[in-house]
Amino acid sequence: MDINTYGYVRVSTKEQNEDRQLIALHELGLTDKFIYVDKQSGKDFNRPQYQRLLRKLRPGDLLYIKSIDRLGRNYEEIQNQWRVLTKEKGVDICIVDMPILDTRRGKDLLGTFISDLVLQLLSFVAENERTNIKQRQAEGIAAAKAKGIRFGRPPKPLPENFHSVYQQWKQGAITGTAAAKECGMPLSTFRYRAEIYENAKLL
Repeated sequence: MDINTYGYVRVSTKEQNEDRQLIALHELGLTDKFIYVDKQSGKDFNRPQYQRLLRKLRPGDLLYIKSIDRLGRNYEEIQNQWRVLTKEKGVDICIVDMPILDTRRGKDLLGTFISDLVLQLLSFVAENERTNIKQRQAEGIAAAKAKGIRFGRPPKPLPENFHSVYQQWKQGAITGTAAAKECGMPLSTFRYRAEIYENAKLL
């Protein structure tokens, strides 16, 4: 039976670059044919390339991963998946950045115990970091909102006739409905933009 060596790479978003992980795996002798890349969050294992890799793996195969957080970020999920790979699939795993997490070594009771202990610790650290990132993001957004920073798409530029239409509406020469129609926008939008416009004039 042929024994194959595979690599798994994951980045959280399509904008992130996977080159650093790929270089590390290429240096170990892996070709792109045997490397599976997901551009997806690590919150669970419902990732297309990872699932393809699972179907490919056979007992005795070796799987390289650059770091434990590339496997996933959910503590319980990492634990479960590690068991699936090593116990159910019979695959060896080597975490490149953490040589102690290499199931080819220390297959005796003590070696397995140390490896499992380190895995649990690192999995916890990975999930804890994910939680901290979420908290920092939430705090950052709250602080930005408190400073008046708006999120979402920037508003469209005001139409060229907005100033004159606004003046007519302000003086009671035309209704809000007529003013909104002149500016080509819904009444609620006209009133909202008029309020911002007025506040800007007062600054």
